[in-house]
Amino acid sequence: MTLTSRRDILKTLALGSAAALFSPHTLLSATLPQKTRLGVALVGLGYYSTDLLAPALQQTKNCYLAGIVTGTPSKAEAWQKKYNIPEKNIYNYQNFDQIANNPDIDVIYVVLPPSMHREYVVRAANAGKHVWCEKPMAITVQECQAMIDACRKNKKTLAIGYRLQHEPNTQEYRRIVQKKLLGNVQKVNCAAGYREGRTDHWKQKKEMGGGVLYDMGVYAIQGARMGTGMEPIAILSAKTSTIRPEIYKNGLDETTVATLEFPGGVRADIKTSFGENTNFLNITCQKGEIKMEPYSAYAGVKGSSPLGEINHSYQLPWQQANQMDDDALAIMQNKPLLVPGEEGLRDIKVVEAIYKSAASGQRVKV
Repeated sequence: MTLTSRRDILKTLALGSAAALFSPHTLLSATLPQKTRLGVALVGLGYYSTDLLAPALQQTKNCYLAGIVTGTPSKAEAWQKKYNIPEKNIYNYQNFDQIANNPDIDVIYVVLPPSMHREYVVRAANAGKHVWCEKPMAITVQECQAMIDACRKNKKTLAIGYRLQHEPNTQEYRRIVQKKLLGNVQKVNCAAGYREGRTDHWKQKKEMGGGVLYDMGVYAIQGARMGTGMEPIAILSAKTSTIRPEIYKNGLDETTVATLEFPGGVRADIKTSFGENTNFLNITCQKGEIKMEPYSAYAGVKGSSPLGEINHSYQLPWQQANQMDDDALAIMQNKPLLVPGEEGLRDIKVVEAIYKSAASGQRVKV
């Protein structure tokens, strides 16, 4: 090799390095200001998005409604007018993946039936967006793990929409438990349910993630886990039932009861139902009882203990706004999420174990 050709090669390599260093994408990323608010796109515009998340996003400080994904053109038109959403930020389920090219959208919030969660969380992560996913996280443990893995591979965060873990009354009873201010927890009793009037919703369709345990049951499971401050080691017993078999068909659960076993012999009795209104959490400790009622409502959560009243008040839809603000701030500050994907996976492990126990009549390890 001649000296001249060697110089040419080195010159070419140097120019290539410089081109990479000063490419438009590199320069753009280096000069873009740090965002003070994250753009959120809601995927699925049913009741929860329409009545709670969208209004909450008008109150948030750390994020805002930037876009929507819907399969219904009339909804897209109505939302565009109501919230002044740019045309370029409106997607359907066919062109969803093009959201990767939209810098306005930082977070994709999946608010779809549970059977669709895995697909859209994975697609959102592959599009390079942070992901928030409504509960239940998914239908199976395997789906939950696939969602976690996809976000990890793409170096994006995954938060589950457990609004109560961000809620001050919940945080207060958890503080009492964790610090053992009333001594050790001895037992827990938790119920979460309401009279569901709909008969042809995804909640009544097994293939879409229907059944009460996946929906309201997750609140009862959360109450047992947060109320004891521990993770269950087994389901001692469980039973599923329905008083409306014409609606909850082929064994789909309208009501589920279970007894969870925790370390040290601590037990939690839980009940969840689409057939009755019930909403409480009782935590029996060595030095008295913590009583929360309602325990998991959108507003009005309150309780008491020998240490005094637990009652931090707020109005709808503060819980949802607070949850999204917390998660957006964690992303911007590169801090751990309060409710990461692993938390949703823990609950689905319990859901699967409860169903196994109900089917077998046996104790099932979690």
